Amino acid sequence: MVMKPTSEIAALLTLIDDPDEEVFSTVSSRIVDYGKIIIPNLENLWEHTISEAVQERIEMIIHRLHYTDLVQDITEWKNSAYHDLLFGALLVARFQYPELQTSPVIQEIEKIRRNVWLELNSFLTPLEQANVISSIVYNYYNLKGSEVGYTNPDDFFIHKVLQARKGNTLSNGILYLVLSELLAMPVKAINIPRQFVLAFFNNDYDSSTYNGNPQKKIHFYIDATTGHPFTHKDVENYFKRINVLARPDHFKPLPAIKVIQVLLQELACCFDVPQKLYKRNELLQLASLLNK
Repeated sequence: MVMKPTSEIAALLTLIDDPDEEVFSTVSSRIVDYGKIIIPNLENLWEHTISEAVQERIEMIIHRLHYTDLVQDITEWKNSAYHDLLFGALLVARFQYPELQTSPVIQEIEKIRRNVWLELNSFLTPLEQANVISSIVYNYYNLKGSEVGYTNPDDFFIHKVLQARKGNTLSNGILYLVLSELLAMPVKAINIPRQFVLAFFNNDYDSSTYNGNPQKKIHFYIDATTGHPFTHKDVENYFKRINVLARPDHFKPLPAIKVIQVLLQELACCFDVPQKLYKRNELLQLASLLNK
């Protein structure tokens, strides 16, 4: 629904094509002050504009409006008492898909959760439980994975991963973590250098009270690219290969805020070309909002 134009709005919209960059900067800032309610007016103007340069200016203003809204929502998520990982991942997806409808995503995840839950029982070992998730997600739903690359931003967005049944280590890992939490399974992301690794912890492990090395409370690890488990020995060999001394903090679970911060930082690398640098900078600004 197009907002009823006031004389100021009408004047601002006519000035979008002003050749003076300083005038345009002032005009666009004033338009952004109106908030998302003015977007239909801008879209209507875009449809009736012949000039591609003016259309690009309108698109940039709309992007700024969505971005301003996203800054507010991510700040509220950070300051909330509970940091829902799925909600955080959906906020990141809204950077590129501001009109994203979340209900279909939640419904699809619930469908997968139910399929996994039907195969679980209290007699299964932790490894058998993890194998049930992997079997449903990677075999039945045919989710494919790849190492983190920066050519396709969609690989980072959870709704696109569900649609295409294809993601990278990070986005597949977030999906695995969301399902694990819904199923009350103690799977957490940990701080292994240069990797996004999931760990299946003992049920009695509590990061807020346990003072020992968290590694001692880990049954095994999960490669989120494929869903395959791997061992403590595999992790030890990895640390030797990269010539890093393993420390207890490498095995401490990453909080949801940190996982989403990493997602934003990695996604930013997809926009490392001159015409997209503004998106890279915006994503890094969003990531910095999540600093403790």
